[in-house]
Amino acid sequence: MNTNIHSTAIIGKKAELGDNVTVGPYAVIEDDVVIGSGTTIGPHVYCADGARIGKNCTISKGTVVATMPQDLKFKNEKTTFEIGDNTTVREFCTLNRGTAEHMKSTVGSNCLLMAYTHVAHDCIIGNNVIIANAVQMGGHVTIEDWAIIGGVTAVHQFVSIGQHVMVGGHFRVTKDIPPYILAGGNPVSFEGLNRIGLRRRGFSAETIDALSQAYHTLYLSKLNVSQAAVKIRAGLNHTPEIINLLTFIERSKRGIIGCTRLSSKAEHTGD
Repeated sequence: MNTNIHSTAIIGKKAELGDNVTVGPYAVIEDDVVIGSGTTIGPHVYCADGARIGKNCTISKGTVVATMPQDLKFKNEKTTFEIGDNTTVREFCTLNRGTAEHMKSTVGSNCLLMAYTHVAHDCIIGNNVIIANAVQMGGHVTIEDWAIIGGVTAVHQFVSIGQHVMVGGHFRVTKDIPPYILAGGNPVSFEGLNRIGLRRRGFSAETIDALSQAYHTLYLSKLNVSQAAVKIRAGLNHTPEIINLLTFIERSKRGIIGCTRLSSKAEHTGD
């Protein structure tokens, strides 16, 4: 095993480090930690018991991984914080492991967590997610694949944010945000389809048009959410994306965001 460990780093005797792992000055890695090959652990990083870090990751200066959850119900159960391959965690992020309710917190592969991000206990973050500086999550938050969350945004506990969503910066998210849309404002609301993001990720014009029609029904038809979902389901465009939208609505526990800040342009275009 070829590793590069600074002389001031403290490595638990039972910790498992893969090939070509780099550990910077004054980092601390406890016994019950697994780090995949090619990963870099920066200076002053603290990997607590329960840290599971994938291959080719970068964990930057001052970050803490798998520290105890800030939950009064926690009874020191053996839980984990899992990070997928090729993920970058920038400076001074705080990543708390799970509680007995879910047993783990997770960040997927190919993600970027910018500086000062807080991922609380039992959060589930998918793949290819970008979390900007100082985003703060409560416990049990779910952020699905390809979502982007703007800086200094607070996400309430138990909130879900769908695939391919882009949330603007400096907002407070208290309700679920369905997939494929732009969201912002106070309160956070629907601001149109994430057309540019969907095009960049290879969605067809037909799929984007079907989603536009579905969101027009959901937010501009003056139907309530349940009525709109029934109308969308009765339509002919049962693409995987439409099914994903309907499934998200059905499983929402906090209710989905409204459209109080909807622009006149979105009203005109059906976004």
